[in-house]
This record gives sequence, structure tokens and C-alpha cells, in this order.
Amino acid sequence: MIHNVNRRKFIELLSYSCCSLILPSCSTVPITKRRQLSIYPEGSINNSAANAYEKFKTKNKLIISGKQINTIKEIGKRIEFAVSRFFLKDTGKDPTSNFQWDYILVDNDKVKNAWCMPGGKIAVYTGILKITENDNALAAVMGHEIAHAVAKHSVERASQALTVNIGTQVADIFLGGAINRTRNSVGQASGMDIFQLGIFNPFGRKQETEADYLGLIFSSLAGYDIREASKLWERMAKSNKGKEPPQFLSTHPSSSNRIINLNKWVTEVIVKYPPIKRIL
Repeated sequence: MIHNVNRRKFIELLSYSCCSLILPSCSTVPITKRRQLSIYPEGSINNSAANAYEKFKTKNKLIISGKQINTIKEIGKRIEFAVSRFFLKDTGKDPTSNFQWDYILVDNDKVKNAWCMPGGKIAVYTGILKITENDNALAAVMGHEIAHAVAKHSVERASQALTVNIGTQVADIFLGGAINRTRNSVGQASGMDIFQLGIFNPFGRKQETEADYLGLIFSSLAGYDIREASKLWERMAKSNKGKEPPQFLSTHPSSSNRIINLNKWVTEVIVKYPPIKRIL
């Protein structure tokens, strides 16, 4: 029982237990080599995502034929091929080998977005097509979303949330509930969650920046002009008309910071990751 162990000893035992759980559960993001926590099994998250994707398709208006969806599928297939070939040649292991790729176009002009669920389920909204304007910019968007899945960002977010919750609960035992009291009082006074601002938002921005970089690489490998990526975010910033929240309140980098990063990376990516010729 805990009362038979002094506080320092208990923390040491807890630390050893946590390390034994977390250390074997670390993985590495492809290309960037960033270490990430992966407690949740990827297969379980992919299955849940596939089920959610099927439900989403039944509840939203989809465009199933025509030039727009055909273009989305063509860009997707080119990125699929290039990513698979690159990793097989570079590491001998394709992180997308268990993906079940699928593409849908959602008929909603108000949403300027796209996403890729774990396992390769991709949705593009008609609203984002008004911003992309061309195939190269659309490839940048889709490459970014595919990068989230390749980097297993959903697995990492779920794992991080679990460890933060467990760690907070344990620490709060020894702090007499001070963490939760502070979190609640700040939340009531400001309407903001200190964990969201201090942990989850910065972490989200790190993943988004990583997906921008990997997406640029994937678009280049697929043969698209990645110089269009920064122009896409210039158009996005203009479309938002200054209504973006301050970066610290968001899980995403600001458009201006994205433009700076993309312009910084573009020459390196063009040189290091030239197009992989697709055999039709």
C-alpha cells in the first residue's frame, strides 16, 4: 500500500514503471527522425478511423464524378506511388503498406479544408479548391494531409494525451490537488485551458510544421511544383482576411510562419527529393 512507502521511494517506483511502459513504445518519424511516443496500437486506430470515415461518407454530400474528384484521385495516386517507392528504396520498409487508400470530395464551399485519417482515408472539401486554384497547390495540401498519416501523428496525439493525464493525476496526489485547482481557476477566469495552451497547442503546431515539411517532400517526389505551396498560404491568409487567431491559441502555425518555413525549405527539397518517375 502507498502509505507504507515514503514519498520519494514511491515516485522512484512510479518513474521506473512509467519508463518501462514508455521507452519500448517510442518510434521515429520517417525522414525527420524525430522520436515520438506510440503507446496506442496503430492497427486499432486505423480500424476506428475507417469506421468513422464510412459514417462520415453517409452523412455528407459527396461529389462522386467529374473533373474535380478525378484530379484529386490522380494527385493521390501519384503521391501514393512516390511515397511507397521512396521508402522502399531508402529504408526497405514502406510505412503506407497497410494503408487502404480512398479519396472523397465533400460538397461544401464554406469549409476550406482537407484531411487524411490514419490508414489513408482522405477528404477534400470544395471550399479549399477555391484557394488551391491549381494541381500543384492541391498536391501541397494533400501531401501535407498524407504526411500526418505517414508520420502517425494521430497515434502520437492519443499517446501523449494518455501520458499527460496519468502524469497529472499522479502529480496532483502529492500536490494536494493544486494542479487541478489552478487549471479550473484559470479556466473559469479566462475560458482557456492551461494544458491546451501550454502543452497540446505547441505540440499540435510541431506536428503541423512537420507535416508541412514532409508534405513538401511528398509533393516533390510525386513530380509537382512545390514552389506553389507558399503561394497557397498567401492566398489562404488573404482569404482569412486577418481573422486567424493568435498562434499561441491555435494548434496550427500562422499562415505567415508557414510561408517563411516553406520558402526556407523549398530549394533543399527540390535538390534532395527529385521526382520519382511513375510507371503507368
